[in-house]
Amino acid sequence: MHKKDVPQDSGVLENNQMVNYAVDGDGNYCLAATTGWEPVNAANRMAWEEIREQLFQVRQQVESGKLSSLAYYMTRAQMDAPLLASYAGLARWRVRRHLRPAIFAKLGSEQLQRYAELFGVFVEQLVRLPDNDELPVAEYPNPEDNK
Repeated sequence: MHKKDVPQDSGVLENNQMVNYAVDGDGNYCLAATTGWEPVNAANRMAWEEIREQLFQVRQQVESGKLSSLAYYMTRAQMDAPLLASYAGLARWRVRRHLRPAIFAKLGSEQLQRYAELFGVFVEQLVRLPDNDELPVAEYPNPEDNK
């Protein structure tokens, strides 16, 4: 792709840019900044829709008492138990155990604080579900919807 043809379709990058390789006027490869490309935006939209669905399902399990609110924040951050365990410096089995509401309710303030810091929330937020499922990416309309 030539540098002048690098797409500039707005999407999940918002005001940021990513770098692609393109061919300049001399036929050499160079770096070209782009604000997005519709196929990439479509793939990202699909991925975020899947994450929203997972979050909805986990929210239902937390509300029904099957999982602790820790599961919600893990899903929101796209983490599984082994990944959270490595960040928290805990054994995997401990993190999996903390997904049980009765066990999570007994955690001390130090452990709760560690989890809260990892998820970028206050302890008060960690121990309950938020009112809405706000994700760290804005929703963008699908250009196919305008046709």
